[in-house]
Amino acid sequence: MIETSGRLLKLLSLLQSQRDWTGAQLAERLDVTVRTVRRDVDKLRNLGYPVNATLGVAGGYQLGAGAQLPPLLLDDDEAVAVAVGLRTAAGGTVAGIAETSLRALAKLEQVLPSRLRHRVNSLQQMTIPLVGGAPTVDPEVLTAVAAVCRDHQRLRFDYRDKVGASTVRTTEPHRLVHTGRRWYLVAWDIDRDDWRTFRVDRMSPRIPTGPRFKARELSDEDVARLTSTSISTSVYRVQGRFVLHSPAAEVHEMVPPTAGVVEPIDDRTCRLIVGSPSLEQLAVWIALLGFDFDIEEPAELHNVIGPIVTRLNRASPPALT
Repeated sequence: MIETSGRLLKLLSLLQSQRDWTGAQLAERLDVTVRTVRRDVDKLRNLGYPVNATLGVAGGYQLGAGAQLPPLLLDDDEAVAVAVGLRTAAGGTVAGIAETSLRALAKLEQVLPSRLRHRVNSLQQMTIPLVGGAPTVDPEVLTAVAAVCRDHQRLRFDYRDKVGASTVRTTEPHRLVHTGRRWYLVAWDIDRDDWRTFRVDRMSPRIPTGPRFKARELSDEDVARLTSTSISTSVYRVQGRFVLHSPAAEVHEMVPPTAGVVEPIDDRTCRLIVGSPSLEQLAVWIALLGFDFDIEEPAELHNVIGPIVTRLNRASPPALT
C-alpha cells in the first residue's frame, strides 16, 4: 500500500509538471507497465483528480479541469514560491485579488511545515515593497492570456495604444513578461507578420479563442530582449546606439532592461541601445551614466553635444586660483 501511495503521488507530480504524457512515457518514468499506469490513473480519478485520456495506439493523459479544485502536490520550493507570490499579490499590479490572495495564503500557511513557514516569513519580513502608480491588470484577463500561451491557441483582442486609439489584433501568444510594474504579452502578430509586445492592461480579449497553432521558436533570452527593446527603445522618437568602454556586467548595474538593451562586445566593452524623446535628452542621459562611450548612431547626436557642453561651461563658476 505504501509503495502504491508513493507511486500515485509521483504520478500526480508528473501530470502537474507538463500538459501531455503518453502512457508509455509515464510507465517509463514510474518503472511500471502501461496497464499499471491505467489503473493508477483510475485511482486518481476516484480521488477527484480529472485526468483526461486520449485514444490511440500510444494513448495519452493530461490533468484537466474539474468541478472542484483537487489537492495540489507542491515540492518545498514550489510551496515557498506560491506563499511569497500570494503575499506579494496583496499589494501588486493585479486588480481585485488582495482579499482572495490572503484567504488562499491562510489555507496554505496552515499546512506549511515549520521549516518552510520560517523561510517565507524571513523573506517577507526583510522585503519592503515600493508601491508605484503602475496600472493594474484584470486577473481574468491575465489568466486567460496565460492559458492561451500555455495551450498554443490563437488570441484576438481589442488593443488600445497610448493615446487611446483601438485596433483589433490577431496573434499567436507566446509568453507573458512582468517587469515589476507592468505585464506584457509577447506574441506573433498575424497581420503584421512579426513579433510584437502588448501591454496586458490595454488588452480586451475576444472569447472564444482561436484554433491551436504550432509554437514558433523563440528562446527565453530572445523574449527578454524583445520586450526590453520594445519598452526601452522602439516606443521613443529617437534611438541611439553606443559603444561603452566598460564591461556589460557593470553597465547592467546602471541600466535595467526597462531602460535599455545591453549587448556584450568583449571583456572590456559593450553596446547600449536606448531610446529617448529627443537628441538633447539622449546626449545628457548617456553622459550622466559615467562611462566613456563612442556614438554609433544617430550621427546627428554629435551636433547637439557641443552646445550642451557650452551651456554647462557657462553655468559653471570660474575656477578658484
